Amino acid sequence: MDKSDDREGRPGNGPEARPRRRVAARVPPPKPSAQPPAAADDTPPATARPERRKKSSPPGRRPSAARLPRHDNSVADARAGALALLAAVRSGATLSDAAAALDHLPGADRARAQRLAAETLRYRGRAEAVLAPLCPRRPRPEVHDILMLGTTEMLALAEAPHGVVNAAVALAQRGAPKVRAAAGMVNAVLRRAASGQAIWNAAGPTELPAWVRRPMEQAWGGAAVSAIEAAHERAAPLDLTGKPGAVVPGEPLPTGSHRLPAGSQVTALPGYGSGDWWVQDAAAALPVAVLAPRPGERIADLCAAPGGKTLQLAAAGARVTAVDLSAQRLTRVADNMARTGLAADLVAADALSWRPDAPLDAVLLDAPCSATGTIRRHPELPLIRDGSGIPELVAEQAALIDRALDLLRPGGRLVYAVCSLLPAEGEDQLDAALARHPDCAVEPPDGPGIDPVWITASGGLRLRPDYWPDRGGMDGFFIARLRRGQG
Repeated sequence: MDKSDDREGRPGNGPEARPRRRVAARVPPPKPSAQPPAAADDTPPATARPERRKKSSPPGRRPSAARLPRHDNSVADARAGALALLAAVRSGATLSDAAAALDHLPGADRARAQRLAAETLRYRGRAEAVLAPLCPRRPRPEVHDILMLGTTEMLALAEAPHGVVNAAVALAQRGAPKVRAAAGMVNAVLRRAASGQAIWNAAGPTELPAWVRRPMEQAWGGAAVSAIEAAHERAAPLDLTGKPGAVVPGEPLPTGSHRLPAGSQVTALPGYGSGDWWVQDAAAALPVAVLAPRPGERIADLCAAPGGKTLQLAAAGARVTAVDLSAQRLTRVADNMARTGLAADLVAADALSWRPDAPLDAVLLDAPCSATGTIRRHPELPLIRDGSGIPELVAEQAALIDRALDLLRPGGRLVYAVCSLLPAEGEDQLDAALARHPDCAVEPPDGPGIDPVWITASGGLRLRPDYWPDRGGMDGFFIARLRRGQG
């Protein structure tokens, strides 16, 4: 979940795609603009963050190459836009990758198309349960998408069946010849699906694929995994992090973030234009809280873009160097630094080769990962990843941990964080790091709002989407603070 949510242009190769290595380069400050910059958001998206090597086939991507839909006159409304997004996911793209195909739609239609596609993917297990007895033979993919969309609209979103069925038939009639030929079947199946609420309710949440589910079951048991799957059905709310002393809209959370309902218009909220706060999931804000930066400390934020954590560090008074492989992504960090009036040194470089001019007091490493902690935001991830890239990610995370520890002064501290639910990237990674660095010690977190239940046996912080169920949940994260020895 790259840990960012750009909501704008970004690399299209998914959570396990990396650009080539680059030499270090300073990022110039942003030029003045009449338009406000996008809000910082450390919410990991489907594209995770750019990885370190560009490959012909990104690890972990399903074999079919992503084919993004182009602007097409057939994408004439929100439902047609949702079908275009679902088709892109079938070919291996993320919803974020495919969103440009909707640029010609009015804003309201574009937002609705994205919502319809996301909800269809979120509830796909329930919709399949309703449709399976109604379709003795699975229809062609384009027709199946129409049926899934219509079923979700009726049974999850409580849309009027008559209107949904008519719209679905119209979509089929605008399709390719074999899709047009199925318009009668679409009509008949959806009319019957409209009475399938009991089946829908009994089906339960969509199960995660085995490569995600099995290691979580081994770590936490089946009941916990079922609770996580249930949390994935609920759209993520909007969380904000504020400057110290700022008035921040939304419900205060125990850890210091503020929460608003999903779909809130960020730029219309009070305090946006004056830079009083930025968008950042409550879980994504905790690595800096665990690091506990102090004024004047020299701190590096490795793999920093889009910069929510950089803003937190700067707001705490630290002397921050934000390092990211992508100069393009660092321009967004610069935009947000300018909006908030905060300062940091931005460096486009490979974190595995960059070195400061003197040892650091602390390092924050939000490492490349599977982004499995962000599935509630990006429900397509289980469909377009197969887990085959995990060993390579784990190896890179280990190399980054070793490098980060080498940048510290004696007694300095490292916070390692990943937006992953997989123990291989979290708990196991911490154990391996301690075995390689016996002079390091884990310091369990003790900040405001941290539930002792979240702290692991090794002293790490395990966050899961099923935590805070009455407040709207949180992204999945693993966070650990290590103190380097004095030697």
